[in-house]
Amino acid sequence: MIVKTLGRVDYAATEAAMRAFTEQRTPDTPDELWLCEHDPVYTQGIAGRAEHVLSPEGIPVVRTNRGGQVTYHGPGQVVAYPLVDLRRLGIYVKEYVYRLENAVLKTLEGYGVTGHRVAGAPGIYVKLADPFGHAALTGPAPGGDPFRGLGKIAALGIKVSQHRTYHGVALNVAMDLQPFLGIDPCGYAGLQTIDLARLGISTDWSEAAARFGARLAAQLTP
Repeated sequence: MIVKTLGRVDYAATEAAMRAFTEQRTPDTPDELWLCEHDPVYTQGIAGRAEHVLSPEGIPVVRTNRGGQVTYHGPGQVVAYPLVDLRRLGIYVKEYVYRLENAVLKTLEGYGVTGHRVAGAPGIYVKLADPFGHAALTGPAPGGDPFRGLGKIAALGIKVSQHRTYHGVALNVAMDLQPFLGIDPCGYAGLQTIDLARLGISTDWSEAAARFGARLAAQLTP
């Protein structure tokens, strides 16, 4: 896998480049992993509903062809775009999503943070009251709210075309979280978001990108 650290890049131009790469690649094209961050932008998934954008406050809203609902990208967030041939890797979409999430979990573990999956809600979450504890999520969610006491630290939205992936996963490192209040993150009203900085983890974008990229490459290399 070829890992490319792009730095701060325009969202729309990067999405167009991903799509072009995917359309033009051949069975022999090496897989790539693009690591970047974007200027403030809301992105809507292919089935995204307008009512989940509450108050954009001048932040552009871009419709995309990935799965999922609306999310926010901004400075201080590591956005990873794996451009992978799943057929060559020998896995299906469900396993691919599992591996993306596992890379997030392993990256967080390296910082001493325990991440969690929530059934039916792709992405990774942390316990706000005990982000470093190792206890698993257990039993029915309090009050029927599967996100009570949790903060979302990584969002996932992918597109697969002829077994080839693009779009990807975003890890919140040290960012302005205020824009998340302008949307229902990933379509869930009131869902809290969190980043490494607010968990007391001091790291910069470059280090976090390198760690996350290494974990992703390990998960997606035969």
